[in-house]
Amino acid sequence: MKALSLTRTFQGARDDSQRHGATRAKTIGYWVTTGLLVFCMTGGFFELLGVKTTVEGIMRLGYPPYIIPALGLGKVLAILAILWPGLPRLKEWAYAGIFFNMMGAMVSHVAHSDASWTIVVTVTIAAITLASWALRPQGRRLGEPLNLKHAEVASR
Repeated sequence: MKALSLTRTFQGARDDSQRHGATRAKTIGYWVTTGLLVFCMTGGFFELLGVKTTVEGIMRLGYPPYIIPALGLGKVLAILAILWPGLPRLKEWAYAGIFFNMMGAMVSHVAHSDASWTIVVTVTIAAITLASWALRPQGRRLGEPLNLKHAEVASR
C-alpha cells in the first residue's frame, strides 16, 4: 500500500514537472513569436516617417500615397496593443489587423507577379502572427476557455 502511495506521489510530481515544462515552453514560444512579430511590424515606423524606399515599394503595388501613414500607424498601434498588459479585446483586433494586412500584401504581390520571396515573407509573417496569437497566455486572452462539460450542464 505504501509503495503504491509513493508511486502515485512520484507520478504526480513527474506530471507537475511535465506540465510546468510544457507551460514554460509555451511561454518561451509566445515571447519568441511575439518578438519576431513586433520586429516585423517596426516597418510601420518607416511608413509613418515616409521613408522613400518604403513609400515607393507600397506605391509600386498600386496603393495611393495617403494610405501609407495609416498603414504605419496601424502597425505601430498593433505593436503597442499586443505588448501592453491587459486590453484583451484590443489585442484580438491587433492580431486580426496584422493578419489581414499580411494577407492583403500577399495578394498584392501575387497580382503584380513579384518575386516569390516577397510572397513567402508575407505568408511567414501571417503565420508568426497566428502562432503568437495561439500561444498567448491566459491573461492576454479574451474570455475564458470553453468548458464543454460546463456548457452541457448549463444547456440542460
